[in-house]
Amino acid sequence: MVLLSKRSVVEPFHAMDILAQATLRRQAGHPVISMAVGQPVNPAPRAALEAARAALLHGRVGYTDALGMVELREGLADYYRRRHSVEVDPRRIGVTTGSSAGFNLAFLALFDAGDAVAIARPGYPAYRNILKALGLKVVEVPVNAETQFTLTPQSLEAAQDREGVRLKGVLLASPANPTGTVTGRAQLRQLSDYCNGHGITLISDEIYHGLTYAGDEASALEVGDQAVIINSFSKYYCMTGWRIGWMVLPEDMVRPIECLAQSLYISAPELSQIAATAALTADAELEVYKEGYRANRDFLQVRLPQLGLPLLSPMDGAFYAYVDVGRFTNDSMDFARRLLSDTNVATTPGLDFDPVDGHRALRLSYAGSMADMVEATRRIEGWIR
Repeated sequence: MVLLSKRSVVEPFHAMDILAQATLRRQAGHPVISMAVGQPVNPAPRAALEAARAALLHGRVGYTDALGMVELREGLADYYRRRHSVEVDPRRIGVTTGSSAGFNLAFLALFDAGDAVAIARPGYPAYRNILKALGLKVVEVPVNAETQFTLTPQSLEAAQDREGVRLKGVLLASPANPTGTVTGRAQLRQLSDYCNGHGITLISDEIYHGLTYAGDEASALEVGDQAVIINSFSKYYCMTGWRIGWMVLPEDMVRPIECLAQSLYISAPELSQIAATAALTADAELEVYKEGYRANRDFLQVRLPQLGLPLLSPMDGAFYAYVDVGRFTNDSMDFARRLLSDTNVATTPGLDFDPVDGHRALRLSYAGSMADMVEATRRIEGWIR
């Protein structure tokens, strides 16, 4: 028997397990509609595809510098200039193998085993699992209507008192998964000031930037230069499978991150970097895609409550509806599995995001087509009634 490490004992990412089941059903010929994972129905933008085709034709695709191609880092610096009116030195930008690698690198560079890091509950499960695998103490801070569904200095103070710890880091996502919360500029400034004043590193997950429908989307770079920014081409740029993301780092973190990246990843795939550089020019096309998500959102905001699935949080950003299934079940995992088996609609149980109250919640991704939204809700209505 292989003896596994304690760090390997983490909860499964249930959304991916449901996706695997959905894939098997689709391969068996079932008409599956997947609302389980945040994967845009749209392909990568045309400019990205054309750049990748050209690179494949000459075939010289290899390693790059560990922090990424200069052209991409300069393009990302221009992104912050255009979108956020912030000047960022391209040398502070590190290109990563998806945002997942960015989180690994940030946690390894910033924290030692036993350090306490706060995340929101409900929140993205991979945060919790990666932190636990690295031997860090996860402090889950409940967010609700009272906190405007985001982390606040007051909620962080209360969590530290309750857990008997002092935080070393705070991880905030805006727009957030699964709640869709957009943390506005004023709230972000309060959180940044609190962290800076208490020796806490703020990590800002901005992978759903560009997908805001209500509220004040802001980058943590707009309110200070000490936060670690993590972003990705997966969501707004529709490049999930390309596994390409980036970090914006305080200057004194650049070299440590570079050294870690050299050994852990060597570099992000050059082909994906070439495509991503071109994708930065595709805003007009991507805004059309965004309007499709907005239409899906507007439809589901009305339709889901009609089905007895009230929203647990406002759908201000990203592309998720987080709903209360307590009228029908006290076991969201079983509910999601039966829903897939009986209707071929794949969703994600709330236990992925909230181990305390998630048994009464379900997340539905609306990154698909309007036709899928209409058909999925029709099937759900027939099943629960």
